[in-house]
Amino acid sequence: MGKSRFVALFSVLIFLPLFNGGLAMASGTPDGSESWGYVEVRPKAHMFWWYYKSPYRPQDSSSNPWPVILWLQGGPGASGVGTGNFEEVGPLDSFLKPRNSTWLRKADLLFVDNPVGTGYSYVEDEKLLVKTDEEAATDLTTLLIEIFNGNETLQKSPLYIVAESYGGKYAVTLGLSALKAIEDKKLKLILGGIVLGDSWISPEDFVISWGPLLKDVSRIDENGLAEANGLVEKIKQQIANGKLAAATETWSDLEEVISANSNSVDFYNFLLDEGMDPVSMIASEVMRGTPRKRYSRYLDSLKKTPGGNGGLDRLMKGVIRKKLGIVPNNVEWGGQSGLVFSYLAGDFMRPRINEVDELLSKGVNVTIYNGQLDVICATKGTQAWVEKLKWDGLKTFLSIDRTPLYCGEGKKTKAFTKSYRNLHFYWILEAGHFVPVDQPCVALEMIGSITSSLVSTK
Repeated sequence: MGKSRFVALFSVLIFLPLFNGGLAMASGTPDGSESWGYVEVRPKAHMFWWYYKSPYRPQDSSSNPWPVILWLQGGPGASGVGTGNFEEVGPLDSFLKPRNSTWLRKADLLFVDNPVGTGYSYVEDEKLLVKTDEEAATDLTTLLIEIFNGNETLQKSPLYIVAESYGGKYAVTLGLSALKAIEDKKLKLILGGIVLGDSWISPEDFVISWGPLLKDVSRIDENGLAEANGLVEKIKQQIANGKLAAATETWSDLEEVISANSNSVDFYNFLLDEGMDPVSMIASEVMRGTPRKRYSRYLDSLKKTPGGNGGLDRLMKGVIRKKLGIVPNNVEWGGQSGLVFSYLAGDFMRPRINEVDELLSKGVNVTIYNGQLDVICATKGTQAWVEKLKWDGLKTFLSIDRTPLYCGEGKKTKAFTKSYRNLHFYWILEAGHFVPVDQPCVALEMIGSITSSLVSTK
């Protein structure tokens, strides 16, 4: 879809109940290829979603159900409807030009601005913002009930919850919440699996990994490592004592120390300096200074990002807002995002390894993928928390060999993978935090492989 066609759709919106679900705030395109709207997940707390029906979906998918991917962005407070959609895996890029590597080739896509207060989502009272990952999961479960329960076609489509960065904590808590709702017959849904991309599952393991990783790649020296390790020990003690909000503040101090000793390494790709990569620049300011300052600077960075009309911020506040047509006049895209981080500061450093263990024990397919060049959620840290799992298949999983993966022309190794039972791991080479951006070919092949398997083995 070219830009001119995209713009032409603005004047032909139709208002409809979503999937016969009776939602008041919903709209879409006349051909049914897109739908979007709001779900009031709690009184005065409104969550925005945007659904794309894949043009590759078979007319009759009864024999081979076509999957749906729910994309969860991180932050906390980053917009899936904005960043995940237009910068990573949606049908159009931020120039409103077709993305050849869109994940619509493998599944329908459902983007949400989660938690409430993120992106186009909003609360009418600041006190309604979530304070824990579990609260966010409860809201997301309410959203899924509204979207899936009224549509028999979607009920036959396995849902894959795919997360990036802090979104991984939402994904595992949502997975368990959704399973309970399914068991209680409140949610009509097939859960295909959970996919954790460069995910902030164990903050302690990640901060421990930063110094040694950056020392090994010559980005900091022994003095920098010693200074960083001093703060890491403080973080470990604060987490052990349950002082999680204080640990979040020390984590922020640690990032400043790393930045000062590395000449501002990009936390999303250690081969770069901060601000060199456009997509990294969108997210890098999420992780700087105090939570409020960090997010205000992050939102400012959106304005500098190359895009069709001056960046993602301008795109979302301009042509996209006009296309959608249902965003309230008093709601600004990203207007409450800084508050989202602030309210979650007490849960930010809380690990979610136990939730991964519980999902595995229940037979849910769990896939982990990590970019080789990431720092914030470094592969070294991911492997460390995986080794802490109590899952009974872990010993065998760790013992088996990896398989190399190739993509595109030539025989250059793009990734490695291995699987045992319902745990799967992908090591993505030459990719930072944003794997679908850095390695679109192998990321597309990977998600196709994940969504083509519908069997969960206990």
